Amino acid sequence: MRVYVPLTLPGLAQAHKAGELGPGPLTAYAVTPALREWYVSDDIEELEYAALNRAASASLRLLAGDPEAPRRRIVVAVDVADKDATTDPDGPLTVSSIGEVRVAGPVRLAKAAAVHADADDAEADVTAAADALGAADQGDDDAQFVVDGAEDHELLWFGVQEIPGLLG
Repeated sequence: MRVYVPLTLPGLAQAHKAGELGPGPLTAYAVTPALREWYVSDDIEELEYAALNRAASASLRLLAGDPEAPRRRIVVAVDVADKDATTDPDGPLTVSSIGEVRVAGPVRLAKAAAVHADADDAEADVTAAADALGAADQGDDDAQFVVDGAEDHELLWFGVQEIPGLLG
């Protein structure tokens, strides 16, 4: 199963230094039955893109909680055995938990398929979105518009061997 693990740049640096994502359990996003139903598509590439975007939103939440982290969303795509990922583990399904899985972890970083990250030009919008997230969660439509602005930026694809360049 392909899972998408949300991180920040400091989290990626820590994973790179340790050689693994972990310790577990790791929160990640994947194509789950609930995601299939919510997204209403049979196209696996579209569904994986939706899971990646869910992880990007979770990365934004991590950034909102860490004001010192550089303002770039980071998602690591990794393949894990189906038995190592528990789908929708936290009880009742909510909009924010669609596609969420728990990976027993840790997962060797060498097994990662790719790293997805914001380009430098997304920094201003991601910063604004992280700052507006609390108000958006409270129902502020203007703040939600700002948060949605971060989603206008496509995450770039990087090979695992490019992690030092992302960090440096």
